[in-house]
Amino acid sequence: MRQFVVIGCGRFGESVAKTLYKLGYDVLAVDKDIDIIQEISEHVTHAIQADSEDENALRALGIRNFDVAVIAIGSNIQASIMATLIVKELGVKRVIAKAQSDIHGKVLYKIGADKVVFPERDMGVRIAHNILSSNILDVIELMPDYSIIEVVAPEDWENKSLVDLRLPNRMGVSIMAIKTGDSINISPYADDIIKAGDVIVLLGHNDNLRKIEQREIKD
Repeated sequence: MRQFVVIGCGRFGESVAKTLYKLGYDVLAVDKDIDIIQEISEHVTHAIQADSEDENALRALGIRNFDVAVIAIGSNIQASIMATLIVKELGVKRVIAKAQSDIHGKVLYKIGADKVVFPERDMGVRIAHNILSSNILDVIELMPDYSIIEVVAPEDWENKSLVDLRLPNRMGVSIMAIKTGDSINISPYADDIIKAGDVIVLLGHNDNLRKIEQREIKD
């Protein structure tokens, strides 16, 4: 079973640590604030107070033995960079770091982060899409121009097969999955029928996805 260490247990780090633990993984939570450590201790495998910029302190925790390190430090960019550099040099296989800005993210990649996440920016994207269309449930930005969205099937899609909808030809988007209630149909077939209330997972260029958000669906 994979082991995770989450360094920095503010709102984002706390959420990551607790979720991983609920999913059954071993999780070590690390933060320099003893009050935060005491609060999260009942929700993770281990919780330890330590300075993320102290290499000796992190080495003493056996950081190198963890499969994944999540650097979830908030506004202290220097601490974020130092922690990422230290855990990478200590030999953690995969390092995921939270960034505050594009420049911060570029620095994290340069010093060895395997993946950089932008929680605030990504949440802003999701909220903006939800404001524009109540039909949009979620948005994942893959690249600057391409995204995956979850959308409740519009009425004019209901009781139609994928071949009838011709979404790749008409709209330039691909259906990755169809969620019906608690079940999900991965890589649906052309003759699968869209039902009322189905959630459709779409992949495409943002310009094409935007047309669906705005209900500009035309033959």
